[in-house]
Amino acid sequence: MNAKRSLSLLAVLGLAGALVGTLVLAAEPDESSPARVSWGTCPEGVEDPAAGPSQLQCATVPVPLDYREPEGARIEIMISRLASKNPDKRRGVLLLNPGGPGGPGLDQPKFLAAHGLPADVLDSYDVIGIDTRGVGHSAPVSCGFTDDQTYFGNISPYAVNDAAVTERATVAQGVAEQCAANDHEGRLRYISTANMARDLDRIRAALGEDKASFLGYSYGTALGAAYASIFPERADRVVLDSNIGDTYLDHDGMRLYGLGMEETFPDFAEWAAARHDTYGLGRTAEEVRRTYLTLAERLDANPVDGMDGGLFRFGTFFTLYRPALYTSAAETWKSLLETGHPGPAGGRPPGTGAPSPNDNAWSVFLAVTCNDVEWPEDIQTYHRAVAEDRERYPLFGAAAANVMPCAFWKLGPSEPPVRIDDTGPADVLIVQNRRDPVTPLRGGELLDEKFGQRSRLVTVDGSGHGAYVLGANPCASQVVTGYLAEGAMPEHDVICRAG
Repeated sequence: MNAKRSLSLLAVLGLAGALVGTLVLAAEPDESSPARVSWGTCPEGVEDPAAGPSQLQCATVPVPLDYREPEGARIEIMISRLASKNPDKRRGVLLLNPGGPGGPGLDQPKFLAAHGLPADVLDSYDVIGIDTRGVGHSAPVSCGFTDDQTYFGNISPYAVNDAAVTERATVAQGVAEQCAANDHEGRLRYISTANMARDLDRIRAALGEDKASFLGYSYGTALGAAYASIFPERADRVVLDSNIGDTYLDHDGMRLYGLGMEETFPDFAEWAAARHDTYGLGRTAEEVRRTYLTLAERLDANPVDGMDGGLFRFGTFFTLYRPALYTSAAETWKSLLETGHPGPAGGRPPGTGAPSPNDNAWSVFLAVTCNDVEWPEDIQTYHRAVAEDRERYPLFGAAAANVMPCAFWKLGPSEPPVRIDDTGPADVLIVQNRRDPVTPLRGGELLDEKFGQRSRLVTVDGSGHGAYVLGANPCASQVVTGYLAEGAMPEHDVICRAG
């Protein structure tokens, strides 16, 4: 999921030993004559002119399309730079990833700086934004999604029964076939976490650095974990915030969304209960929960203004990304209760058949997710998972466990997923809110367990998606900034109270 753009975008096992050796050798750039970057003006739209003078420079780095054929076809990865203004304190480069997969990253350095990335970090690094392969300005890919398609985002609809799973399987198969049919330049199969990690190392070499530090959010934790595992001696200081639990997202990882909503929803419910006189959603958190279930079931039976039960559940799930979204959600619920309509928020607008503005993001999300790891192909697997999670996680489990186009994907995976390397240096700092709808605490714990002595876990008593900078917890900020700027890795795991 995309922590940086959760407001606009809607929020793999292991390489066999011999294969690791072959692919990592093929991934290594020629250090004697690496490509060098030539900085210039960023493309139109990367920076908002209303935000003041341009602060970013952009450049491209050539990389192999297929790292198994390093001298073959190449694509260009576009990067941006927010340069350190303090040469005496600069120690290197900090590569960023906003999540997704599929989130554009060129404006991320400026975004984080505007939202409180500490001066000590900005002085210590040239902060590097990246449109990863397939995204934005980096050889973009497309499945040809249009605005009238009911497939949206990266969440499958809530399945009220077995028939809904079967119906969804037909849609998912059509999406997989559509992506394959629109892969006119043959790039989709090469959009993977492993290849993106190899691209990071090409970027490091092109920038003339012996090592590179990394800060990644959400899916960016998978990419950062893969980079630290494939190139343990080239990764410098690695910070992974809001963790999916491995270097890939599979069906079990998607099912954690149901757990995440169960753990995070009480925060919204308590907030709404404290404002019952304003919104009328329930005087207790339990009453607010019952209101949610009642509205969802009502909309399952009778959708209104483009909103059905699945879209209502997804909208609520998305609300939990940020407490700042609680007010708009409460107003929608209130309108549904009082008038039977969702009010100004509305539901899904009717489509026109025009290209979807989210086409690129959705396409990359599917390519990475489906290429990284094998997904179950037996639809009965999804029937069982949905039935289990409808009971375990009533709020959202039957959506998160539903069938994805990955069940019918024909383009990958072309290699096993990246195995976490727990033998490298102790350079991985894992940061995790206790309550996160899309990457629950369990994801951070899993990644910490897999990295072993290489990592420390910073658990933040916070709610929402993103802890460092985005969460503004003083304790988390101090720990992460101390590590990035001074190299002060905690000796033990850290628990940060609500700040």
